[in-house]
Amino acid sequence: MTLTAPVPSRLWSPERRWPTTGILLLVTLVAFEVMGVGTAMPTMVRELKGEALYAWPFLANLAASVMATVFSGRLSDRRGPKPAILIGVVLFLAGLVVAGIAENMAVLLAGRVLQGFGVGFLIVAIYVLIALVYPEADRPAVFGALSAAWVVPSMVGPAVAGWATEHLTWRLVFVGIVPLVLIGSVLLVPVLKKLPPHAEAPPQRKYLPIAAVAVGLGVAGLSWSLQHRTWWMLVAALLLLAPALRILLPKGTLLARRGLPVTILARGLLAGTFFAVEGFIPLTLTVVHGYSPLEAGIPLTLSALGWASASMWASRHPEIERYTLVRIGFLLSATGIAAVTLIAPTWGPAHLTLVFWAVAGAGMGVATSSVGVLMMAASPEADRGFNSAALQISDMLFSATMIGLGGVLVVATAPTSGVVVLNLSMAALAVVGAILTGPRMRATLKA
Repeated sequence: MTLTAPVPSRLWSPERRWPTTGILLLVTLVAFEVMGVGTAMPTMVRELKGEALYAWPFLANLAASVMATVFSGRLSDRRGPKPAILIGVVLFLAGLVVAGIAENMAVLLAGRVLQGFGVGFLIVAIYVLIALVYPEADRPAVFGALSAAWVVPSMVGPAVAGWATEHLTWRLVFVGIVPLVLIGSVLLVPVLKKLPPHAEAPPQRKYLPIAAVAVGLGVAGLSWSLQHRTWWMLVAALLLLAPALRILLPKGTLLARRGLPVTILARGLLAGTFFAVEGFIPLTLTVVHGYSPLEAGIPLTLSALGWASASMWASRHPEIERYTLVRIGFLLSATGIAAVTLIAPTWGPAHLTLVFWAVAGAGMGVATSSVGVLMMAASPEADRGFNSAALQISDMLFSATMIGLGGVLVVATAPTSGVVVLNLSMAALAVVGAILTGPRMRATLKA
């Protein structure tokens, strides 16, 4: 996809100022909830006497979110993004309130399920809304801004949630953002009212509701089974996922077929390789090199800054073909991933993790926003919801799989050697992603 000349972004022009603000505010708040809840979770489950169910608030949220992406995509293709956004806001708000007032684990789990459904509906519908509101020339800037919207929550979310939990109450992690969600929703009302009637009928797809439930349970089961090495559950999860993914992903996605399928696959490879390695960087720095938790978290903060900076840089260069940026992003990420292998031994240059992981984050920033632009360019209006949902499913599926496999590898071997094998394997897989994305994307995606 090539845009022949740079054009100034019109994201903040008078007619788009409020929808841009509303979209970014909602995404930022979703990101804050995702980033902050992990910090507060130990206190929550202890107070609610649910230590034995510690993983379930995460798994329930994940399963609900995966299911909702499918329902949101189908609803957006049939009725446009307006109903899905309204449903997502209502469910997300309800989940925040229910979790915030929970007096036992059952109510907390119910709140987390509602939040997951809300997030799934919102993220997919926002993608479809972007395609309707912003012309193609402005979409690189929009997706760059979406990437940047995750930065502040990733930097301050855990710290703010930790402070509120320690000095006030963990309930503020949920109910504290309710007013801001309402503000973001109100800002979107004018643009939702002005959307044209949705006329184009989506293709008929059988068994979508069944596949949605199967993929939600399958991804959650896959994550649980790999983390806890419960092999019967792994088999059950794979049996659920295999037929569901054939329905919910564009044909040929897992085979890297040219055009849209390899674009959807690229999102999963990017997320899976990056987050599988990132999860073990603080562990390596604290256990092997004696860093404090605060010090071990600094590389992740710099990586988030690199991610946002690179995505904004990419958005300002629409003259560069997006598939070229995806390839560059894969190679940068692979370089950073391979480089952090050096910190695994005790003699490794741990201080250089700041540089290594910032490079990997920059690669993610360049590539992920470009993948979103390419997906929209390859999607007819009637399929935008379906393809946006497929993009999210690919992201969550590969992340859950790679993170789980990384945990199995590190636990099953000596920690240092396990981290080395994990990092080099993920770097190699990122290189494979770079090889796949060039000509296969270029073959069918048009400007």
